[in-house]
Amino acid sequence: MRGFYIGRFQPYHNGHHHMVEEIAGEVDELVLGIGSAGDSHTRRNPFTAGERVMMVTKSLADLDVTTYVVPIEDLERNSVWVSHVQSMSPKFDVAYSNNPLVVRLFEEAGVEVRSSPMFRREVLEGSELRQRMIRGDGWKELVPAEVAETIVEIDGVDRIRQVASSDANGTGDSLEFDHDSSSADPA
Repeated sequence: MRGFYIGRFQPYHNGHHHMVEEIAGEVDELVLGIGSAGDSHTRRNPFTAGERVMMVTKSLADLDVTTYVVPIEDLERNSVWVSHVQSMSPKFDVAYSNNPLVVRLFEEAGVEVRSSPMFRREVLEGSELRQRMIRGDGWKELVPAEVAETIVEIDGVDRIRQVASSDANGTGDSLEFDHDSSSADPA
């Protein structure tokens, strides 16, 4: 059986990794979708799809399940989002998500969906990690070592600090377009 799990992975953190380890115990193969693949260099999405593929791939190297990591660009039409995801990834039998909209969209498309409890959600959340990087607080212990190494390699902390710094009008993300929060863009 092949499972599917999607996230923005900005960055891939220990909560994601815990979920992947749980899923790996239920499936023979796992497809990880890198959501919002076209977005990068913003406070909310600082890392490119390629950088996130590196983070995830390196983190899963020792996992005892065959994995496929595929970038999936946003599609601003929720009613066809699942077919878009299916067209961008290997065929899968079951999807994993805790995002209510993503669960609904997969269920409406006839795809079995499984959820699992969040792991340390109070700190293992992308926005919290990005804030810690900006502030210079401890973040490395909240991500797999391979992710920390990748972020250091690409000078990711400096990037996120720079893109998060205030511009002339004080908005902080002068080039980031805020997508409708109802779109199927899992955090």
